[in-house]
Amino acid sequence: MRILTIDYKIAPTRLTASGKGEFFPKADNETNEGRAKNRRTEIILSPKLDELMKLLKV
Repeated sequence: MRILTIDYKIAPTRLTASGKGEFFPKADNETNEGRAKNRRTEIILSPKLDELMKLLKV
């Protein structure tokens, strides 16, 4: 969030951060390999739906 808001000047009101790792693990935490797979950052980009609809109507 800090990189996007400070370095790239994206308005903080346009961003949402959430943590779900403990509820959606990719692998078992019993092994080092599994824990390594669970240490991750996922970025999901969502379009403004009204802007997208305008593009589709053209």
